Amino acid sequence: MENTRSTSDPGESVFEVEFTIRDSKYPFVGASEAEACRFELAEMVPRRDEEYAEFFDVAGTDAERIAEGAEAFETLEARVIEEWDRGGLVEFVVDGDCPAMALAERGALPRKVRSTDGSGRITAEIPPPYDPGAVVDSFLDAVPEADLAAKRRVDSLTPLFSDAPLREALHTHLTDRQREVLRAALEAGYYEWPREATGEEVAEGLGISSATFSEHVHAAERKLFAAMFDATDR
Repeated sequence: MENTRSTSDPGESVFEVEFTIRDSKYPFVGASEAEACRFELAEMVPRRDEEYAEFFDVAGTDAERIAEGAEAFETLEARVIEEWDRGGLVEFVVDGDCPAMALAERGALPRKVRSTDGSGRITAEIPPPYDPGAVVDSFLDAVPEADLAAKRRVDSLTPLFSDAPLREALHTHLTDRQREVLRAALEAGYYEWPREATGEEVAEGLGISSATFSEHVHAAERKLFAAMFDATDR
């Protein structure tokens, strides 16, 4: 992969880019077309090796139908985190062939990933020191099905969530052990892009097995996202 970091002084400029994508080979596009529904990314977090977990808010169809339909995609595993009337929160664990993942690996921060009836749109921010032109060109080479719709300068990075529901969920929904593991992972750089520590390394620091680390951190993530969606839907 080419180096997408800028060799000049980028200052504090942050660029926002938007891409459209309509190829149904990508699960969030294909599933929204097959079920005539809407997908919206809540969050994506790294897993082991080159896997990412993507949490989608699905509206307009039964969440279980989305999980069942995921069996058609070789690079995807799906599970329902929470269900509500004609929708739910669905976790996609992807291993390659994912546009949002391709952007993240090039230094961009995916902020909005949406798809309605087979028409997808991805919005991402490119912070310093990454060169926006190089990031866009590298991404389009890797994902030729995407089209650049817009590129603009913005004042600062956009936070994904308000702190209030997150702090409440941390204290009311997670066990002490889950909070400890999540904090260790965060401080070690497990959630950085590119990742600064593997799950195995975090587990070693905690004196636990990799399997135990994965069990705690994945359970904590699912509880947090489910609780946060409960808070925003009230």
